Amino acid sequence: MKSVFPKDFLWGASSSAFQIEGGWNEDKKGMTVADFNSFKKSDVQADSKVASDFYHKWKEDIDLMKELGLKTYRFSLSWARIIPTGDGEINQLGIDFYNKVIDYLIECGITPFVTLYHFDLPYALVEKYNGWESRECAFAFERYAKVCFENFGDRVKYWQPHNEQNLMMRVKERMNIYESDAYLVEKMRAQMDYHMSLAHALAVRACHEMVEGGKIGPSISATVTYPYSNKPEDVWAAKLNDNFKTNYLLDMHYNGEYPAYYMKYLEELNIVPNMPKEDKEVLKNAKMDFIAFNYYRTLCARHLEATDEKPVGTRESEIDYDLYGYFKIEKNSNLKATEYGAQIDPVGMRIALNEYYNRYHLPLIITENGLGTADTLTEDEKVHDDYRIDYLRDHIIACKKGIEDGVELMGYCPWSVIDLLSSHQGFKKRYGFVYINREDHDFKDLRRIKKDSYYWYQKVIQTNGEDLS
Repeated sequence: MKSVFPKDFLWGASSSAFQIEGGWNEDKKGMTVADFNSFKKSDVQADSKVASDFYHKWKEDIDLMKELGLKTYRFSLSWARIIPTGDGEINQLGIDFYNKVIDYLIECGITPFVTLYHFDLPYALVEKYNGWESRECAFAFERYAKVCFENFGDRVKYWQPHNEQNLMMRVKERMNIYESDAYLVEKMRAQMDYHMSLAHALAVRACHEMVEGGKIGPSISATVTYPYSNKPEDVWAAKLNDNFKTNYLLDMHYNGEYPAYYMKYLEELNIVPNMPKEDKEVLKNAKMDFIAFNYYRTLCARHLEATDEKPVGTRESEIDYDLYGYFKIEKNSNLKATEYGAQIDPVGMRIALNEYYNRYHLPLIITENGLGTADTLTEDEKVHDDYRIDYLRDHIIACKKGIEDGVELMGYCPWSVIDLLSSHQGFKKRYGFVYINREDHDFKDLRRIKKDSYYWYQKVIQTNGEDLS
């Protein structure tokens, strides 16, 4: 039987620099916001100093990827490893490291798929500009992107400017926002979001100018929201949740401007960012080649009425935030959840595939999808993670159905290739196909141990998605 998946389908897996590399200050690398935030939690969980030690074990890890059969490896570069201060001197040692990684991936038949920025802004840019609040940060990013295209663009053809800009914006710590006044927080957030969108457009333009055959597109956190009831106001609330958490940004990347409903919101709250007229051409002409998205769960929303105490636009919580006058997130009683609260919903992935493809008519690739659990290493050094196999199987079936629906899906890259540092749970929460033998505060020997899911995914790739047993 012919596979539903195209013969050149990019079966892959993902990681990010600060979560996997370690070597946080080796070979002149600068500190990042991700490092800074992880160090604040060093007493309660693992931090980024060692992580999975990919910086020293990269060759061994790529050998494991080759054996797994990966067609692509989606990973991020550390901006602060390449330009330690963010906008100053270029660090040749950082470029040398990534050249070794890229060259060996290609030698092993694995296509490198590179994210330029995955939550790890050089901390020097925070000290200098307050990071993304300043336009200067956008131009620093453009320069960094050009350095990467110049040094790696002869071999790397798939690029992403940012990972999950729409999710980053929701977490004040990741954006280095420590303002206590709620209005000033939202004003700062809106300005940062705009500057990141400008940086995205500048990188897209540079990639198309500098990388022969280069393809570039955003990586967003997918939001699929169901109405809490069939009340019309709840149905509308669900649509607004999708719009405010994801669609507004994709529309900005696609059209070069915010959609009308989002501009109305910014105006109502008096937080319209400074958007110079000269940016319009850059934003409008930065045409993305594909859309990558990370998918973990769906949400459920009902209408949330504004009050005198909580006027329109008041935000509560961060990642899955409530917004007064718009929506409130509720638990979906029809779905099971992981031990960390994410509701498991493969159907939602099929919905996301159809929504994004039919809205933008661009090829899609899933760059994150996975199950985070506290895996157990048995006495005979096995990890029997059938729960992860079940999760991935159901989501690959959803990919199949999406392709049958007519969606142009380029690839599927589960999170993550090996166990890595979780931002909130350290090494207690594991996602990888390969077990890293360490705990939060005990490095042990950092040995790599293949889980049952490793052998299962190997078979999936070998059969181009046909054998999911």
